[in-house]
Amino acid sequence: LYHVVEGNVTSAQVVGLDSATAISGGELDIAAEGNTVMVNNAAVVTADIQASNGIIHVIDSVLIPPSMMEAEGPGDIVTVASEAGQFETLLAAAEAAGLVETLQGEGPFTVFAPRDAAFEALPEGTLDALLADPAALEQVLLYHVVPGEVPAADVVDLESATTALGEEVEINVDGDTVMVNDATVVATDIEAGNGVIHVIDSVLIPPSMQEAEGPGDIVTVASEAGQFETLLAAAEAAGLVETLQSEGPFTVFAPRDAAFEALPEGALDELLADPAALEQVLLYHVVPGEVMAADVTELNGALSANDLPLDISADDAGVMVNNANVVATDIEASNGVIHVIDAVLLPPENDIVGVVTSDENFSTLATAVEAAGLVETLQGEGPFTVFAPTNTAFSALPAGALDSLLDDPDALSNVLLYHVAEGALFAGDVAAMDMDSLEAVAGETVEISVDDDGNVFINDAQVTMTNILTTNGIIHVIDAVLLPPGS
Repeated sequence: LYHVVEGNVTSAQVVGLDSATAISGGELDIAAEGNTVMVNNAAVVTADIQASNGIIHVIDSVLIPPSMMEAEGPGDIVTVASEAGQFETLLAAAEAAGLVETLQGEGPFTVFAPRDAAFEALPEGTLDALLADPAALEQVLLYHVVPGEVPAADVVDLESATTALGEEVEINVDGDTVMVNDATVVATDIEAGNGVIHVIDSVLIPPSMQEAEGPGDIVTVASEAGQFETLLAAAEAAGLVETLQSEGPFTVFAPRDAAFEALPEGALDELLADPAALEQVLLYHVVPGEVMAADVTELNGALSANDLPLDISADDAGVMVNNANVVATDIEASNGVIHVIDAVLLPPENDIVGVVTSDENFSTLATAVEAAGLVETLQGEGPFTVFAPTNTAFSALPAGALDSLLDDPDALSNVLLYHVAEGALFAGDVAAMDMDSLEAVAGETVEISVDDDGNVFINDAQVTMTNILTTNGIIHVIDAVLLPPGS
């Protein structure tokens, strides 16, 4: 209505006026100089457009009534930040945290406002985590607000300021550079109706949150690392995400994405389609407890979270877990540690009996186990360590000895159980533990010795192959049959 004057006033009449009263009641200043006519600060660019109920003169800007201009002033902090166009993330965060109404309140406030680029510079996943946690987000945002209006001229005289969160920010001035904690002030004194905004180039994290922050759980840390997408997808498909986010601690030998890609074609799809099998594969990569790299190198093996043996070996070339190389170590999480490996670990498929019966080198041992009625025992939960004689070892027995044993199940059982010890004893444990004997399940003791060349002997039998992993223990191959004392 400040643009409308009563009556039909043509351009010829307008140039003779100094002012006119708009129908809103406000006064319009009119000035004519040469061919230019000004209405307040607007130039008339087209005149005398006739209409049936009046006349239109076109101007090049909007006229604001003086009464409104006097009362206008800047808007509140939220409005000013919105109009600035560089605080979209900050405003979205304020809305998510329920702080918009607070920042539109009477105040006054001083806001150290991070630009959008500052939020983009946060570690990957941090902003999403904050937006998903309004309480934590509120704490972060209130740490950017100081009660009262503190213009730049006063900021430079401060060493610190107490924020609306109740925690202090440090202020340091070096020449023309002003720092708030580790953030640089890049623009100052953007005035609002309820305070002032100073622009900073990074997001401020409250000290209390930094102290409590630390690394996330194993799933979070693996997600942030960016090289375990397949492993995480598999953990979700197997229903293990919640387990790996639990208290623990766990040690995870984590295959990179490239390790899954190296599996035989179709193998990963088959596992993803079989959650139970997938769960067993993934649990085979987890060892209960937190085992740092320095401790891993001292191990010769370990039992996984699903009680299956893992062969661990270390030499000058590095550390191997089964057939996988450890390529990075000690990625710490709040509930354990991650060591990166370059291949997927596939758990053993057969128990001790299954391994023996499927290998033609142990056909005599398989026959003896069945004749002694020990199949069910050696298929038990275990774990067991078995020193397994080959067919050649049985052939070296005195003539008729094997037939006599096969005809006497009790005696045969006693001989076979003399080859079995409870627990999982890895080959390297013998030398590392400086063992000289071991109690067999039969109740008798077998002697262990290592010669100068590093060859291991169980009684008089030499260990010729080690660490054959099974679902319920470990098999070491020996070249002679062990006979209990007195047999």
